[in-house]
Formats: sequence, C-alpha cells, structure tokens
Amino acid sequence: MEKPYSQACENNKAHILEVLKDAFEHSKNVLEIGSGTGQHAVYFAEKLHHLNWQPSDKAENLDGIKLWINEAKLPNINDPVELDVTNLPWKTDKFDAVFSANTFHIMSRYELECFFKCVVSVLTESGRLCVYGPFNYDENYTSESNKNFDKWLKKRDEDSGIKDFEWVNSLARSSGLTLQQDHEMPTNNRLLEWKITSD
Repeated sequence: MEKPYSQACENNKAHILEVLKDAFEHSKNVLEIGSGTGQHAVYFAEKLHHLNWQPSDKAENLDGIKLWINEAKLPNINDPVELDVTNLPWKTDKFDAVFSANTFHIMSRYELECFFKCVVSVLTESGRLCVYGPFNYDENYTSESNKNFDKWLKKRDEDSGIKDFEWVNSLARSSGLTLQQDHEMPTNNRLLEWKITSD
C-alpha cells in the first residue's frame, strides 16, 4: 500500500501551526478528528513536542494514517483509533484539546450535530476545540472560489457543503463551548477556536 497524500493537508499547515502554538500552549493531549491521510498528525506532532497527538478517523483510513506515523517514528504520536462521529457515544479517552481540519464541509448537517453533541464529553474542564476550513458568513460565500468549491462538493455529495459560521457556532454554544477567536487564514479559510464554557 502506498502512503496516501493530500495537497489540502499541505496547504496552510504552517499558518495553522502558528495558531495551534497559542491555542494549545497549555494542552497536553490532543484528539484529532478526521485525520485523513495522517499528514497533519505527523506535522503537528513533530512541531509541537509538548503535545501527545491522537489521530482518529473512520476504519477505512486507519491503515494509511499508520504508514505516515510508522515512517515518522515520533514519540508523541499514537496509533490512530477508529472514530465515526455518528457512532454515539464516542468511545475515547478524555483530552484537553480537540483539532479537526478540512472536515466540516465534507460532513452532513446531521454529522455535525453529532460532532457537537459528543465533543464536549471528551474534553476536560477548560478544554479547547480548534477547527480549520472554509465557512460562510450570514449565508454568503466569502469568495468566488469557495462558491465554486461548494458547488463541487454538493455535486459529489448533496449532504456535504460549506457550512454557515452562525449555525456552527450555535451548535457549539448549545454544547457548552464559547468562541475564543475566529482566525482569518489564507486562501479563504478560517480557524475557529472554542473552549469549554466556564460556569
């Protein structure tokens, strides 16, 4: 089996890293949801030595992720675990940080509802969630390229597509998360940063 590769994982990874340095500065254990090829897991584990990185994805992607991990031989990255966001409740350990990139526009609205129902249950007190990808604002596309990308996504899978920031943030708030920052990223992407709401 050849090691899988995604150009989307390479795009903006250095910019994502700069945000995660601050967002996860006091974190120790990170669950990555939807690790895909495993490229992000290896890159961020290599750059952020203080973090123990736990990749996860659907069963069909785990072998490809393992190829990246086995080649990297990093001490702070675990073997990937199976996680389908719709299999409730999630059977994982507790983490003080959760990261997900390039996933929300692939998920259906139902899958995202499941995501936010469970993500708080795996976060420790004051845990943080960071999500990278494209978002719409006030139901408007932020660029012509995002509009075309959304058309392509819906043609491939009518249940997928770029999600509205306001709707996503309402799910986060309902689950007990408070938005900390909405980071503008290159090529019309965002990095949304939430934390567990303090009483």
